[in-house]
Amino acid sequence: MTGANVARAMQLSAPTVHEMLGRLERDGYIVRRADRTVEFTPSGREHAENHVSRHRLIERFLTDVVGVPWDDVHEEAEQLEHSMTPRFEAFVRASVGDAQTCPHGHPIRVGERVAGVPLADCEPGAKVTILRFENEAEDLLHYLKDAGLEPGREGTVATNDGEHVDVTFDEGTSTVTVSVAETVSVVADPSPPARIALPELLVLGRERYGR
Repeated sequence: MTGANVARAMQLSAPTVHEMLGRLERDGYIVRRADRTVEFTPSGREHAENHVSRHRLIERFLTDVVGVPWDDVHEEAEQLEHSMTPRFEAFVRASVGDAQTCPHGHPIRVGERVAGVPLADCEPGAKVTILRFENEAEDLLHYLKDAGLEPGREGTVATNDGEHVDVTFDEGTSTVTVSVAETVSVVADPSPPARIALPELLVLGRERYGR
């Protein structure tokens, strides 16, 4: 990870990200190497993992208990996670029971991530189970829901022509562009070689982060 990666993903200017990273470094959360890469310190990683886990927990709570559609919870959780008290967090954890992932397929307990491959790499005829959506931008989540994709669904790749990917489910066929399929992780049989989705596709959304 570099400052340039962060700036691109969050759609912020380089000076803004430089200042932000400087504060994180002063507070002991990260270190910046001579080659401009950024790494967490042990305490920084622990803090970040707790923050991510809390965010995913809130998303599951909003979807399962409150009834917010799963394609609308990401930004709501962004607001709530900063004001969550330990007492409320305990209530939320009890409310979601034994849920293991957020509504977008990411593990609530950070580090328990199931390995997957990009849907874009799967050949026609492959049996796939949707694991998670790597890009949780709200506009993209709306697109995925409208297309009929959802973590946990099982189907068969019908077409992959380099522009679109069609996946057939019992209820019908879902079609997404290859660029969107890059951000959908699946378990596939037969499986293509493991590969991480292209970084330029993992921006947070069309609009500036935190709108």
